[in-house]
Amino acid sequence: MVNFNNDWDELLKGEFEKDYYVQLRQKLINEYRTQRIYPNMYDIYNAMKYTSYDAVKCVIIGQDPYHGAGQAHGLSFSVRKGIAPPPSLVNIFKEIRDDVGIDNLGKHGELTKWAQEGVLLLNSVLTVRADQARSHRGLGWENFTTDVIKLLNEREKPMVFMLWGGDAKAKQQFITNPKHLILKAAHPSPLSAYNGFFGCRHFSKANAFLRANGMEEIDWSID
Repeated sequence: MVNFNNDWDELLKGEFEKDYYVQLRQKLINEYRTQRIYPNMYDIYNAMKYTSYDAVKCVIIGQDPYHGAGQAHGLSFSVRKGIAPPPSLVNIFKEIRDDVGIDNLGKHGELTKWAQEGVLLLNSVLTVRADQARSHRGLGWENFTTDVIKLLNEREKPMVFMLWGGDAKAKQQFITNPKHLILKAAHPSPLSAYNGFFGCRHFSKANAFLRANGMEEIDWSID
């Protein structure tokens, strides 16, 4: 049983008894014993441990964790301090600088402060084999993260969903509550950032939406 130590505990208590999750858990136990899997097993659920259900203001949906040593720690797009920010995160920082005038470049890549600000940094798949991108797709995580998004969709208090790239946009079908704002763009990867991520202004749009709904803006700085 996973303990989030916040309101996710009650919301997700039945999830871990579902057949897909029982099978997923067994596969993960086997792989963590025999292979290098990221993130550390104690960091898998950090997105929800750091950001309670009620505190969510914005959801940023990533693909799967970084697959390099020491990078992934359970928050989409984030790496621990001391690890060089990957190219996608650098591009996110560039867009924040150009959009809201906050310059995070040249600092570090740990986004824990955003999580504490109410940004749920959720990957579609929560684990990965070392050096094998997308190696845990189809293992069962998609069921779990879809159910998390369905729960968020049901919440009456408005929030913003940022959907970058195909994997994230595939979750849009589960966001049907008109109270929420959906922002879509290309993925911030260097392969696609110039196809609509740069210039999307999602960070100022999110804050304008929060303001309009009587909520405190997100501080997009990281230090």
